[in-house]
Amino acid sequence: MNTPLILDGKTLAANIEKDLKVRVQRIKDITNETPVLATIIVGNDPASVTYVKMKGNACTRVGMKSLKIEMPEETSTEELIEKIRELNRDKNVHGILLQHPVPGHIDEMACFNEIDLLKDVDGVNTNTFGRMTMQLDSFKCATPYSIMTILKHYNIQIEGKDVVVIGRSPILGKPVAMMLLNENATVTICHSKTKDLEDIVKRADIVVAAVGKPKFVKAEWIKEGCVLVDAGYNQGNVGDIDLENAIEKCSAYTPVPGGVGPMTINCLISQTVESAERKLGLI
Repeated sequence: MNTPLILDGKTLAANIEKDLKVRVQRIKDITNETPVLATIIVGNDPASVTYVKMKGNACTRVGMKSLKIEMPEETSTEELIEKIRELNRDKNVHGILLQHPVPGHIDEMACFNEIDLLKDVDGVNTNTFGRMTMQLDSFKCATPYSIMTILKHYNIQIEGKDVVVIGRSPILGKPVAMMLLNENATVTICHSKTKDLEDIVKRADIVVAAVGKPKFVKAEWIKEGCVLVDAGYNQGNVGDIDLENAIEKCSAYTPVPGGVGPMTINCLISQTVESAERKLGLI
């Protein structure tokens, strides 16, 4: 078997940032405005704090502004919704991100659904999901969009392929399945209640793992020549696939870290730049 292709999201993201930097400068030159991504973080979950910092750093690299709104753990659903509405009204804000997850007492979906569709650069509003599914103009969920961007950049054939998506979350498993279906793949969505999961995975030409469990997908489940997309990130810098043992069987794979993660942030930033361009009439 040939050496598998590494689907290097980190390098791809860095290359796309070069183009984004040019687009941001064009916006500044023509309109004297700067694209702004507003990020809301509720509480002080360490992982969320880290992710928000990484997103802020990405904004800085391309010349955008990052507006961080920190709200206390005890924030109510109503208070969070009012903050989102305030950002919807702010003409200087082009993208709104509500960092997931929020504290358990908050109705996260109700908050997601308050985000203006024109500023929903993380693709979390259910109306955004519906428009994406029906192939209408919309932003897209950042992680699924990053997966599709990686597959297309590396010329991984999707049309006609059997794809197994393991995970059914509303911001990853479900939207990536719809995106793959829209590209004419035959998609099977699996989850914790799926029977005979191993046998289903063994038939897959492409596996997308998004279950949040370290090394959940075993090497012996993988068909020779399969493409492995690991959207998981767990303690110890490991994903949801046992890549260490599965690499020798696959034809291509996303590394963990350095695969889907960097491109997720990149897609978020890209859609914020696009939002600014649309608002300012540049596209």
